[in-house]
Amino acid sequence: MMDIIRQYWQNYLFTDGYQFTGLAITLWLLVASLVLGFVLALPLAIARASSNRLLSTPVWLFTYVFRGTPLYVQLLLCYTGLYSLQVVQSHALLDSFFRSAMNCTLLAFALNECAYVTEIMEGAIKTTAYGEVEAGYAYGMSRFTLYRRIVLPSALRRALPMYSNEVILMLHSTTLAFTATVPDILKVARDVNSATYASFEAFGIAACLYASIAFLLVWIFRKLERRLLAFLGPASAAHNH
Repeated sequence: MMDIIRQYWQNYLFTDGYQFTGLAITLWLLVASLVLGFVLALPLAIARASSNRLLSTPVWLFTYVFRGTPLYVQLLLCYTGLYSLQVVQSHALLDSFFRSAMNCTLLAFALNECAYVTEIMEGAIKTTAYGEVEAGYAYGMSRFTLYRRIVLPSALRRALPMYSNEVILMLHSTTLAFTATVPDILKVARDVNSATYASFEAFGIAACLYASIAFLLVWIFRKLERRLLAFLGPASAAHNH
């Protein structure tokens, strides 16, 4: 294994000399998908939690489709399916966008992440304590101010444990990127395996990298949960501090 590490460590971590590969690409895919998915999910979650059917039904349909179909199929549709449409090929901007494997992969990952986070946030919004909402209205807050200052901050804190699990699942999902020829950790491991026939070592290094990222993410989220969810702990524990 040490020979493979010495020979291919740059490929696994940063670059093969011509493009970014391995860990750098995996982290970029993860972070970009999470940020895009989260930004898109916030307004959709508010619409999903609305009692107005005209707002909630389209969002429900979106989340149902993306949560009900495999991410692999969604990636194939973005990477090969959409580009086969004449309307995409005839439009210069769309043609340029869907020619890029990275663009197609990020689109599929972000939409999938958005669907799951929308459902997580919608549940957290709906379980906001009635007293908190009434207190906001009593202070004369508008609906926008109420969501900005009370509902969303409260929902974000309570959604943190579920969201942390979703982040780990998204990390695991990035392993599908190699099917779109994106040079992530798994793509590098497959290339190293093809070059050396050392399957255990090639994929073992990849497994260690994924496990290290997951461990770091779990540690970060546990720190955040202890800090942001301390108010949910027993009252006695708070007095002891």
